[in-house]
Amino acid sequence: MTGRSRHQTWDATTAIEALAAADSALWIWTPAEDSLRFTGATRSLGLGPLAPDCSSAAFIALALPQDRALAERVLKPAEEGTEIAVRLRMRGFETCLWRGVWLEDGLRAAGMVAMETRISGSDKDSLTGLLDRRTFLTRAAETLTAPGEYDMVVADIDRLRRLNEALGHDRTDMVISALGSRMSAAFSHDASPARIGEDEFAVLLPRGIGNAANRLRAALEQPLRVAGFDIYPTVSIGSVTCEGGPDASDAAELLRRVELAVGSAKKVGRGGAAVYGRGLESDSLSRLALEADLRNAFVRGEIEPFFQPIVNLNTGAVAGFEALARWRHPKRGLVPPDEFLGLTDEMGLMNDLGLMMMTQSARQLANWLQRHPTAGNLFCSVNLSVGEIERPNLVDDVARVIKETGLPRGALKLEVTEGDIMRDATSAAVILKKLKDVGASLALDDFGTGFSSLSYLARLPFDTLKIDRYFVLTMNKDEGSAKIVKSVVNLGRDLSLEVVAEGVENATLAKLLLDAQCHYGQGFGYAPALPAQEAEVYLNESLSDGAAPLKARSAQALIG
Repeated sequence: MTGRSRHQTWDATTAIEALAAADSALWIWTPAEDSLRFTGATRSLGLGPLAPDCSSAAFIALALPQDRALAERVLKPAEEGTEIAVRLRMRGFETCLWRGVWLEDGLRAAGMVAMETRISGSDKDSLTGLLDRRTFLTRAAETLTAPGEYDMVVADIDRLRRLNEALGHDRTDMVISALGSRMSAAFSHDASPARIGEDEFAVLLPRGIGNAANRLRAALEQPLRVAGFDIYPTVSIGSVTCEGGPDASDAAELLRRVELAVGSAKKVGRGGAAVYGRGLESDSLSRLALEADLRNAFVRGEIEPFFQPIVNLNTGAVAGFEALARWRHPKRGLVPPDEFLGLTDEMGLMNDLGLMMMTQSARQLANWLQRHPTAGNLFCSVNLSVGEIERPNLVDDVARVIKETGLPRGALKLEVTEGDIMRDATSAAVILKKLKDVGASLALDDFGTGFSSLSYLARLPFDTLKIDRYFVLTMNKDEGSAKIVKSVVNLGRDLSLEVVAEGVENATLAKLLLDAQCHYGQGFGYAPALPAQEAEVYLNESLSDGAAPLKARSAQALIG
């Protein structure tokens, strides 16, 4: 991210620390110095004669003659971000897998080397070298034969799907490998650290050896840099406490309980945590009934937009609203979005939801503009769901909604995720231009999470950048977050883009954002998402008072 200080920048070794494990080594190749440096288990890999550093000629000479072309491929300079994956044999040793990436405009390459047999061991996860799910359950069952209290803890990587969409599977694999390495470093073999699913890590250890959940979070929630991208991983954590001995619960049953707790933690939002309780069992059963109700909710008109104010930080006036979907269930009342949005996606209804939200929000905004002419250039932001930008009729639907409601140009603002853009930036640029041409304005949502390509951003027709709430919530406590916020604001100004900061919880954060010259603020410090009638009352009060009310302090410090 531009504007970060040098001590906030992650060097090549930190960036691929992920790929270090037992019987493996890290390597850094600097062509200008003709220097290949090694750290780690070089002797067992056949690299002992070359460590700690060697020339390119020595490296090629030690490779088997029939593999020397592969050795040259490792060393051949390439553009930044180009990845290396080569199976190479050194004299007298087994085949090793060399993986890495070119860094710093192609000035250096760095990566890891490990025996192929070790990486693909039958009881180990092939990507991280940790125990796989089957072996974890076997080890857990063995551990639980001993009396005592134990904690089983599972961490689920937040937004892995989005990471895949933004970076691609190969680079995401590098991130997962990184997290696996950190697991290995943070927990001993006795804790049975494991990767039990695509995005899940698990440990089992006796109670009293530190807080297992905190240790797991500390190990996994550290920034890393992969292929030129800054990644800030967060995890949702579930845990269960159990008794060992003759009456110990079945390991598979314990894992099922922990994964129920993980599901509960994810409802809290990114970085949540939950402990298993019997109430989670009834929640799991109620999900089946919820699926049936959700299909009917679209027909019965039970899903509606709520509106969260977006405030001009300089004047204090309400500048617009973000429309957020809420479900008024006839029996359960207001269903939290985290309980039905994921289900909506799984059921293939996100495009239907997106069109419904856009249509209803545009009509409500047109009504407000007519009733409150002093509101100025009031706008309403509507999120495009993941993949919706590729929906065939999207542009036609936007044009129709704007024409039917008579909204002024730019009043309907569409928020697009970084993952949607970076998956196919060329195609996205064409669609975004068409959306602008028919009268919509455009915002890039959650900017600063590390997936953006600045070269594409400068060419895409956005009007607004939205800073991810995590950085705003922590900017008064974390120097790195504060610098990221200021960098995004400066970048927005350089590109003539307005910047909206999410997560404004109190007057202190609003003042920091105003000092950074951020344009707009949004968050619970002003108001949560409100039903249309309450949002209009809020707008009226703001127009009467000349500024939106702002909480002096947060009711609770939120960081996830």
